[in-house]
Amino acid sequence: MPKLFVIARNSVFTYKGKPVKVKQVAEDLGVKFVLEGSIRKAGDKIRITAQLIDAISGHHLWAERYDRNLKEIFDVQDELTKNIITAMQVKLTEGEQVRVAAKGTNNLEAFLKYLQAVAIVRQFNIESNALAKQLAQDAIALDPEYAMAYIVLSSTHRMDVWLGTSKSPKESIAKNMALIQKAIDLDPTYAEAYGQLGFTYSMIGKHDKAVAKAEQAVALNPNSAYVHMLLGHTLRFADRFEEAIPEYKKAIRLNPIPPTNYLFGLGLAYCWTGQYEEAIKWCEKAVRQDPESFLTRLMMTMVYSESG
Repeated sequence: MPKLFVIARNSVFTYKGKPVKVKQVAEDLGVKFVLEGSIRKAGDKIRITAQLIDAISGHHLWAERYDRNLKEIFDVQDELTKNIITAMQVKLTEGEQVRVAAKGTNNLEAFLKYLQAVAIVRQFNIESNALAKQLAQDAIALDPEYAMAYIVLSSTHRMDVWLGTSKSPKESIAKNMALIQKAIDLDPTYAEAYGQLGFTYSMIGKHDKAVAKAEQAVALNPNSAYVHMLLGHTLRFADRFEEAIPEYKKAIRLNPIPPTNYLFGLGLAYCWTGQYEEAIKWCEKAVRQDPESFLTRLMMTMVYSESG
C-alpha cells in the first residue's frame, strides 16, 4: 500500500518488552503513528489488545480488544488491518483491498513454522539452512497453498549454492526457480517472490531479467524494505552501482535497524563508485552489528583493500 509508510517488523521488535515512550520510538524510526498491542493466551483462547497512537500529539486514534478462539487469529489480523487503515483515513484502490483481504495461510502451525524458518535462514550457515529447509517443508506439508513458505524453501536451495553444500548447483538453482514460480502461481501479487526471482537471475548472470523482476517487486510493494534491498542487490550485481545506492537507502529507511546485508550492500555500492569514506562507514556498521559474522568481516576487508 504505497499510501502507508510502514517500518519493517524486525526494526520495531527491538523495542519489545522495553519501557520506551511512544514519542521516542516515533523519533527513532521516523514515523508519525505507532501501533501498540499485546497478546495473551489461555488454552485455546486469546485476548488481543491494540491501540493506534498519533505520536506527535499523543492522541489515541483507535483502540480495541479482541477475545477470540486461537483458530480465529488470522481473522483478527485482517480485522485489525482494516480498522487501522480506517482510523488513519487511508483510501485503498481495488487491488490494495484485495491484498489486505488476502491471507498467507489459515493454518496457525504452518504460520509458526514459516516464522521460524524465516528467522533461521538469515543466519547464513550450513546448520541453520538445513533446519530452515525442514521447517519450510513442514509448513508446506501443513498448507500446500502457502506461497510464503515456498519462498523460504526456495531461498534454502539457493543458499546451498552460496554455502558450497549443493551437490549440483545447477539443480539447486532449478529447484529455487521452480519454487519461486510456484509461489507466484499461488499469489501473483506477492512482491517478494518477484524480488527473489530477480536475485536468482543475478546469480546466473541474467542481469536485465534480474533488474526487471526486482523492479516489478518494488512496484507491487513499494513499502517493503526487503524488496528495495533485493533491487539494490540486482543493480549492484549488474554493475549499476549509482542506481543501487538509493535503493539500499530506501530499504534502510524502511528498516532502520536492518540485517547486515543491507548495510554492507550499501557499503559495497559506495565502494565501487569510489566513495570509500561512505563505504567504510556502512561496512563498519555491519561489523559492529554482527562482529562474529565471517561474511560481514569479509566485506569489510574487501572495502579496506579497495580503498587502499
